[in-house]
This record gives sequence, structure tokens and C-alpha cells, in this order.
Amino acid sequence: MAMPISIENAEHYNWGDNCDGWHLVKSAALSVIQERVPPGCCEQLHKHEFAEQFFFVLNGQASLIVEAETHILNPQQGLHVPAGVVHQLCNYGEDDLVFIVTSTPPSHGDRVNQS
Repeated sequence: MAMPISIENAEHYNWGDNCDGWHLVKSAALSVIQERVPPGCCEQLHKHEFAEQFFFVLNGQASLIVEAETHILNPQQGLHVPAGVVHQLCNYGEDDLVFIVTSTPPSHGDRVNQS
């Protein structure tokens, strides 16, 4: 039987510099993750060979760099990043950044870091 999912009962992991992730959906075809990024933290510049992603901000402000162009995302705003496109998400704000990232197919094992 299906059960409602939240960060209270989802699989949790840590990444980067004190960042959190919770797998809300983790299937062969779809990944939906809620993540928390503290102020001043960034992920490494990277791309995904096959996965396309949609980032949707719940709290805070995201600076999402896509192909060297910076997009500022406020709560209730999102941005689609196609497969193969170099991107980086940063939190330059004063509050925790909380967002949902949806990937299809799942992006784990599909990441290529850029220098």
C-alpha cells in the first residue's frame, strides 16, 4: 500500500558542505529529491549525459548557473535543465535554500563534473 512521503520518512543522504537530500521518489525512470543547501554553499559545476532536470525552489533563493548564465530563482519558481547542459546551483542568500529537483531518468551515476 502506498504511504505519503516526506522528509520525515524518506531516505536521507548528506552531500557537499553540510547539504542534505531526501529521496521522495526513487525509481528506475524517475527521481524526485528535496534538498537543503546552507547559505554560502554551491554544488560543483557539472552536467548529466542523459538526465534532464527540473529545479523548483520552496524556500530561500537559488542561483542556478546554466551554460554560464545565472538565473535567480525565488520560492515557487523553477527552471528546466536539459540533458548535457553544464550547470551549478548555489545559495548566495542568507537563508537555507530548500528545493525539489526532479530528474528523468535518475541522474545518479550520470554526472560528469566540469573544471
